[in-house]
This record gives sequence, C-alpha cells and structure tokens, in this order.
Amino acid sequence: MEDKEILEKFAHPDSRNLAFNQLIRKYQQKVYWHIRKMVIDHDDADDLTQEVFIKVWKNLETFRQDAQLYTWVYRIATNECLTFLSSKRKRFFLPIGDITAELADKIDTSSDLSGDDIQLKLQKALLRLPDKQRLVFNMRYYDELKYEDISEILGTSVGALKASYHLAAKKIEEFLKHD
Repeated sequence: MEDKEILEKFAHPDSRNLAFNQLIRKYQQKVYWHIRKMVIDHDDADDLTQEVFIKVWKNLETFRQDAQLYTWVYRIATNECLTFLSSKRKRFFLPIGDITAELADKIDTSSDLSGDDIQLKLQKALLRLPDKQRLVFNMRYYDELKYEDISEILGTSVGALKASYHLAAKKIEEFLKHD
C-alpha cells in the first residue's frame, strides 16, 4: 500500500486503526533493523521500535506531508537511537570506548546476529565510528538510501553526508587492515 493511501485512511477516524496497522506492517521491520544496527541488542531495539511507533501514532495526525512518510518515520527512529545511546552513556557514566566494548561483546555473544567473520569484523569496525557517522554509513550501505533521503532524515547537507560516509569508509578500512 502506498504511503498516500495510508495517510488518507488515517485521516478518517473509522479507518485510522487499519491505516496505522498497515503503516506498521510496511515499516516495522525496516525500523527495527535500522535501530538494531545502532544499539545491537535485540531487546533494546525491540523497545525502541515500539517507542518509535508510539510517537508516530501520537504525531501522525499533524504530519504535514512536506516530507516523505518513510523519511519522517526514519527521522523519529534515528532520534530515538541517538537519545538512547546518549542516555546509556550518561546513565552508566561510560566513556565512548566502554560502550563500544559492551556493544562489541553483544555482537560476539548474540545468537540473533549471524554472519561470517568478515561481517562480524565489519560490525565491530562500525561500533568504533561516532554515532552520527555510523548512522550515515548504515543508511547508505545497508539501507541503500539515497543521500537526498538521508539528508532529509538527518537534516544535513548532501555534501556533508558524502564526506561523512567517505570518512566512515576510510576508518572501517583502516580498522579491518589492522585487525
């Protein structure tokens, strides 16, 4: 179902729940994996995904449609991720290196994450990137989003995103060479 149809159905009180269920079916898995790549842990990603859709439900009525629906949902998911990671650091008074080590341990011990050694090394390399750089890399490399869409989600210029992606790729390459 097209986003426009979902929004039209959502505008009518009698079809609002149906429209929201369709929206969830369309975007839940994409949002979950977008979040999961950032927070690594399944339970955290699951909780954050629920939070995202609660926010979508509360704010969908005021969605102006000057952006694409999926970029708006991704923006909410992205902000939830960044807030979660920031609060996790503050809550445990952990420097960024300790959070990176904790998340890397979860990669090693998680039965949900599969992949060969190269994929696991890539995941660990990604954890060494600053959060926003990791987001840009994930959105471009894994989600295959266009720079224009990422720009809309993150509120950053296309040029800055290209530079960020390039820097992330270089850092990952260096990590993989030395690991």
